[in-house]
Amino acid sequence: MAEEYHARDFDWEDHRAEVERDGSTWRQHVGGREDDPPPPPSSDGGAEAWRSFHRRHPTGKFFKERRYFLKEFPELAAHGSSTCVLEVGCGNGSTALPILRAGEEIVVYGCDCSPDALDAARAAIDAADGVPRKDRFRPFLLDFNSCEFPKWLFCDSCRASSAPVSSPPDLEGRCCIGGVDFVTLVFTLSAVPSQLMQRILAACFSVLKPGGLLFFRDYGLYDMTMLRFPPAQRVGFREYRRCDGTLSYFFSLDVARRLFLEAGFIELELDYCCVRAVNRRRGATMRRVWVHGKFRKPL
Repeated sequence: MAEEYHARDFDWEDHRAEVERDGSTWRQHVGGREDDPPPPPSSDGGAEAWRSFHRRHPTGKFFKERRYFLKEFPELAAHGSSTCVLEVGCGNGSTALPILRAGEEIVVYGCDCSPDALDAARAAIDAADGVPRKDRFRPFLLDFNSCEFPKWLFCDSCRASSAPVSSPPDLEGRCCIGGVDFVTLVFTLSAVPSQLMQRILAACFSVLKPGGLLFFRDYGLYDMTMLRFPPAQRVGFREYRRCDGTLSYFFSLDVARRLFLEAGFIELELDYCCVRAVNRRRGATMRRVWVHGKFRKPL
């Protein structure tokens, strides 16, 4: 529940000091330099591994609804009427659901590289309680290797005239200068090869209206998941490949800041989110570290 969520359960600097006291852990996970060779390139930007993941989890129950989202990003509910949100890497709809509940005038365009993920997101939203006008969720496929958003997404009038389907009509030549009010980038940037990150952020910058906000949440340095990876699965600077082929990168504040500023964004908030999660069945306490960020496109 949202009221049980605390973003400052422990201090990140204390956590870092504890981790780095173990020299072998530090060398395994953080040793090396940021310009270490990236993982071997994939012809599809790693999308096929995620498509395979969603085929194995077709019900969409692998990720829980992110009920904390509006507490961390209250601007979504306070913006007013006719709000347009683009969720990049929407997965099974776990982030779209709380956004759609925030107001009846919010429209969420969710893109993903996996048609199975889009089907799961649509099914989850159709089955959810407390979501009026469920046609406000409008999914479409996106090739993260190119990360070029369709032209109709940049124009208010074109979006209004387009049916909420995966392939809206070709509206090239009709689009005016516009864009969306918000972009959410939630556990998506870490899932693409590091050499694609700057391209994705540039695309997100381009699709935002001047003054629009991007909300960022992703894995942070020294997260429990990072420390559990064996050395053989490290493929680059703070970058790992899971056994199923999907990638995971763990951001420091400095790396996240550099990526967003180089894309043209203005930093509003950037910090570590430190949550102590308890697995009651196993009796284990887990220290989760995420990076929380808010960035604005200049007016």
